[in-house]
Amino acid sequence: MARTKEFDRDVALNQAIATFAQHGYDGTSMEALLSAMNIRRQSLYDTFGDKWRLYLEALQRYSSDSIGAQLVALERAPTGEAGLEALLEHAIQRALADPEPACLGVAAICEFGRSEAEIVTLTEAMGRLLTGAVERRVAEAVASGAFAKDLDVATAGPFILSTLTGLKVAARQGASADLLRAIARMALRSFR
Repeated sequence: MARTKEFDRDVALNQAIATFAQHGYDGTSMEALLSAMNIRRQSLYDTFGDKWRLYLEALQRYSSDSIGAQLVALERAPTGEAGLEALLEHAIQRALADPEPACLGVAAICEFGRSEAEIVTLTEAMGRLLTGAVERRVAEAVASGAFAKDLDVATAGPFILSTLTGLKVAARQGASADLLRAIARMALRSFR
């Protein structure tokens, strides 16, 4: 008779996400994962495969949830400019809500760069999705006259993503809410 799982898979995965985000893949020991996830070693292997498979699943879940929430913030605003403001404010609020802000997506890119094909595929797909949505909202703001007519929309998208990354890193370093919002305002002011 098969044993039933003694833990909530989603809760355990969320704990793995938090642990990997704080310490990276290499910096996270199996013991730290088991403790954070509150599961036994065999349960981890039976449920997630191995540490690498768990990391990839954690990164996929984190990226999907994070990008999804960012897209909601970006798209629900009535104008392109307001959408970009909402996106940046969303990033600030998420960073400020966490006493030890960390982004698994940024951590994965910093730790692995382009050395692991599975991570590159995932981060590039998520990046393209968010960049495309940002570029659409920037183009709307250009068309409405809110942003400069000669603004390079294809550069503005990656610039906003770089700003989002910078906000996350600055928050982790201890930047205040006022400073984070000043950075966001300066980024958008450069588009006018």
